[in-house]
Amino acid sequence: MTIKVLFVCTANLCRSPMAEGVFRAMVGRAGLADAFEIASAGTSDKFVGRPPVPAAIEIAASRGYDISDIRARQVTGDDISFFDYPLAMDSSHLVEMRWLSPRALTGKPKMFLSFAPPMGVIDVADPMGGPRADFERALSLIEAGCKGLFERLAPAVKKAI
Repeated sequence: MTIKVLFVCTANLCRSPMAEGVFRAMVGRAGLADAFEIASAGTSDKFVGRPPVPAAIEIAASRGYDISDIRARQVTGDDISFFDYPLAMDSSHLVEMRWLSPRALTGKPKMFLSFAPPMGVIDVADPMGGPRADFERALSLIEAGCKGLFERLAPAVKKAI
C-alpha cells in the first residue's frame, strides 16, 4: 500500500516544498517512508526547475527539514488523478486544482489545513517577499497540518503492513 500526497502552492518555492519536507521527515521518523509517495507542485509555471527560496530552505533547516533538493514544477490534471491527496495551501490553489481536475474528480483536491486541528485559519498565507517571521508562521501552520495529516493516514498504513 502506497499513499500518494501532493502539496500545492503558487510557485512551489516555499509553502509546498516546506510541506513536502515536513511530511517526508514525519513519515521517515515513523519508519513509514516506503508507504508514501510525497511531492509538491505549484499552480504557476513561472519558476519550474528552481529550488525553494533561500528563506524557506533556511527556516526549514532550522527545524530539521532539508528541502534543498526540491525543484519547482507545475501541477497538472494528471496529478489530481494520480495522487490520493492533492492538497492546496490556500483557497486560490484549491480553485485552480479543481479547474484542472478531470470532471469526475473535482472534489478530490482538499485544503491542506483541513487536516490540522482547528486554528481559526484555512489558508497557509504566502510568506514570499515577507520577513522571516512570515516564513516561521507558515512553517508552524505546515507542521500542524502535516501532523494532522499523518495522524489521519498512519493508522491505515500500519494496518496494511
